[in-house]
Amino acid sequence: MTADESTRGPLLILDGASLWFRAYYAIPDKLRGADGRSVNALRGFTDMVASLVTKHRPSRLVVGLDLDWRPPFRVALVPSYKAHRLDTGADAAPGAEEVPDTLTPQVAMILEVLEAAGIATGGAEGLEADDVLGTLASRERTDPVVVVSGDRDLLQLVRDEPAPPVRVLYVGRGLAKAELFGPAELSARYGVPEQNAGPAYADMAALRGDASDGLPGVAGIGDKSAAQLITKFGSLDALMDAVADPGSDLAKGVRAKLVAAQDYLKVAAQVVRVVPDADVILSRPDVLPATPADPDRLRALAAAYNAESPITRLVTALTAAHAG
Repeated sequence: MTADESTRGPLLILDGASLWFRAYYAIPDKLRGADGRSVNALRGFTDMVASLVTKHRPSRLVVGLDLDWRPPFRVALVPSYKAHRLDTGADAAPGAEEVPDTLTPQVAMILEVLEAAGIATGGAEGLEADDVLGTLASRERTDPVVVVSGDRDLLQLVRDEPAPPVRVLYVGRGLAKAELFGPAELSARYGVPEQNAGPAYADMAALRGDASDGLPGVAGIGDKSAAQLITKFGSLDALMDAVADPGSDLAKGVRAKLVAAQDYLKVAAQVVRVVPDADVILSRPDVLPATPADPDRLRALAAAYNAESPITRLVTALTAAHAG
């Protein structure tokens, strides 16, 4: 490893929707842009990016996007997947997600700012941001990776081997209370085996389910019991083999619960596990810019969106990340 390689910052991969939803709900909807539109999510998201760049000093940065927030293959396997988040309004497009009226326009505004700043976005046709983040993290072989999301399912990406390591910065309680997870931290928190903490977490998540994603899980199986089962049997597939084996070491009550949920368990892992080999298309090279790609455009957007302060902080962060 050369000196330049040893001092390189990580590849920072952000879950775009996760962060701008959190910004929208964290910041009061008081300020407006020149055209009267809300700018709370834009300002909050921009500040989040500036803060993350300042803290992690990445060499590369990608904001992952949902090109399909509810992929058909996952819905076909578990029809309840994210069904509670569908927009049921009379004017809603089929399959549209329910999003606050004042947030929707801000997504386009955020993408304009990212483009002018020179920050790459990435998406994969027919897939959600989880799959973008999963693919970029799984295939990285040069720089350490930090994945930033408020979605616990992304904890499945943590690894030490093969190098480089992948860490997940979980921001479900906000950026100020963010928690950085590697295999050791994931094992300590959830009781999954450290040597395969990421895959084991995915199996555990399939077992326990996730109400926020419309995944029912196995009735009566929570985090602790799910982790114990995966640790004991090694994987969800091995656990299901034990369910099918009358002579296996499986408590009668637990076996009954798993038998009752067999149809769900046959497909749950395919829904929970992120796609590791998606065809991710980046808007531009992912190298972190030292200066904005289009400074005049960025200044115009800052004025139009009443976002001079956060955009200035973002530009400052970009420059500082390249200093020294």
